[in-house]
Amino acid sequence: MTRLNFALLAVLLLAGCGKKKDVAARLDTFPVKTVAAERRDLEETIILVGSIKAKDEAALFSRVPGKLQENLIKEGEPVHKGQAVALVERDEVGVRFEPAPVPSTLNGTVARIYLDRGQDVTLQTPVALVVDASEMIVRAEVPERYAAKASVGEPVRVRVEAYPDRAFSGRVSKVSPVVDPSTRSSLIEAKLDNSSGKLRSGMFGEVTLITGSRSGVLAVPKDALTDGSGPAVFVIENGKAYKREVELGLQSDRFLEIRKGVQPGEKVAVFGLYGLKDGSPVDVLAELKGDETESR
Repeated sequence: MTRLNFALLAVLLLAGCGKKKDVAARLDTFPVKTVAAERRDLEETIILVGSIKAKDEAALFSRVPGKLQENLIKEGEPVHKGQAVALVERDEVGVRFEPAPVPSTLNGTVARIYLDRGQDVTLQTPVALVVDASEMIVRAEVPERYAAKASVGEPVRVRVEAYPDRAFSGRVSKVSPVVDPSTRSSLIEAKLDNSSGKLRSGMFGEVTLITGSRSGVLAVPKDALTDGSGPAVFVIENGKAYKREVELGLQSDRFLEIRKGVQPGEKVAVFGLYGLKDGSPVDVLAELKGDETESR
């Protein structure tokens, strides 16, 4: 074999070794996606299911037995306290009485008319339902593990299926001091402004209880959190991942407040964390924005 052939063989062997080293290096490198730690406004929330009712509701009853002579007010019409909503004709043979009025016991709106003309009326027969819907109350059950976070005055947002793009705001007005042993939860009530008249008694809604809020806190996506002796994230610097223990604050549905351990602008891994160790070489596939984070 000539010297030229030897030289070519040596070059090929060296090239082959170089490719193997490159492949091995790539196999030891973890593909990751990153997000920059940045300041955000965070809310810590609990999502509940609640039922909505008018602040005041009153079923109206006749003071005398007889037959319904006439309904004076239609469903949906306003009524004042003391105003008659119906007249009842007393049912006594041989005696003639003036029709007895059934007065409203509060200011509001006639929500239901229960009887038609001529139907029998007893002292236990509801004649009409009047509601004061200017203010609504939403009731929800808070699981026992969150009971300590619910307190009077905390804000809530309520969404109902009828208006999916609108949130109705209010504040907690009542917190039960006991836990129901059958449901392991505590009842809360919140008052909602209904000046728009859109909320109706009997609706169900998604109740967002806001247990904490802060503006301009340093935050990273929840996908960045990794397991260990304590909460930690992987900070990506110069092609390597460095594990940092962090101190957490508020936790929203997608983001975590970082009180210690990460500086603003530092890149943290949010994808490819499985198997990643302190000092592992990484290949950054993409640098995402906080709203673009994906699951691991």
